[in-house]
Amino acid sequence: MPNTKSAERRMRNSARKRLHNRSIKSRLHTLERAYLKLLGAGKKDDAAKALQNISSAFDKAAKNGVVHRATANRKKSRLALRFAHSKA
Repeated sequence: MPNTKSAERRMRNSARKRLHNRSIKSRLHTLERAYLKLLGAGKKDDAAKALQNISSAFDKAAKNGVVHRATANRKKSRLALRFAHSKA
């Protein structure tokens, strides 16, 4: 339990931010799974569009501090490499 009013307020804020960050991370995982599914099915055009969407989502998440900038860049790079090496 918090000892001061400010600690109580911070606790409420962190709980709210945790839920918000969690929903964004969940969306990132969902987009990633959908993209990998498209790559596996060989739908290169749809996968290219999905890669664009997921790159944008990672950039926005990094901008807002949900994920670290380097983590977002690493994920985008690896997903792009998978796209480049996938069979048409």
